[in-house]
Amino acid sequence: MKALAARRHDRRAPVVLLLLALLLTGALYAVLAPTSADAAPAAATADEVETGEKLFQANCATCHGPEATGREGVPSLVGVGAAAVDFQVGTGRMPLQMNGPQAPAKPAQFDEEQIAALAAYVASLGAGPSVPTAEQVDGSLGDPANGMALFRTNCAMCHNAVGAGGALSEGKWAPNLWETTPTHVYEAMVTGPQSMPVFNEATLTSEEKRDIIAFLDLQGQGAPGGLSLGSLGPVSEGLWAWVVGMGLLIGAAVWIGARSS
Repeated sequence: MKALAARRHDRRAPVVLLLLALLLTGALYAVLAPTSADAAPAAATADEVETGEKLFQANCATCHGPEATGREGVPSLVGVGAAAVDFQVGTGRMPLQMNGPQAPAKPAQFDEEQIAALAAYVASLGAGPSVPTAEQVDGSLGDPANGMALFRTNCAMCHNAVGAGGALSEGKWAPNLWETTPTHVYEAMVTGPQSMPVFNEATLTSEEKRDIIAFLDLQGQGAPGGLSLGSLGPVSEGLWAWVVGMGLLIGAAVWIGARSS
């Protein structure tokens, strides 16, 4: 009995117990860890980064500098991440066509492989948001009802209640989101391009971002009530109500005048 008690109080026992706990935790994590929506994207190869650097020096360094650190009036790209490059270059906003209050979307200048290489190079300069996985932007896995509530709380003041876009100050605008790909919508939320704020995980989780994408997937697919009136909400609807109402009043006045004469 004394020998058993002595072994129980061995000074090495806590270390052994800690190692066993760590091994058990690692085993459980390997079995239970998620492998779906938040899975990390595949790491870029050295060749891809090298190709991206060549593309950057030939097409982007004039403005952003050879080290991508920017200059006066041009932002540094160190730490913006692959998602920012994929959004800006994939939507044609970059390379910038001309100076203006806002970079407009236009046909992309590079193909998908070149965009991926540029994104890999910029990502190698500093950590930042990565390009989302296919599951993270799959609207069929989201909740459009929750997405509608989240969108109208966080996005509708600029993009309109159904994502039809709208005017901002100083010549800027919030674009229509109906033709924007789910990947670019997600990337815009995590990188905050131009006048848009950044919606990190503390503001909108990955699942909530996917819910918003699910809601947007249902927009712009026709107007069940007839004319869409631009899908601009109560302003355009109120204008049409005013026009129709004035028409009825004028018609009534003409009819009354004809009867009295």
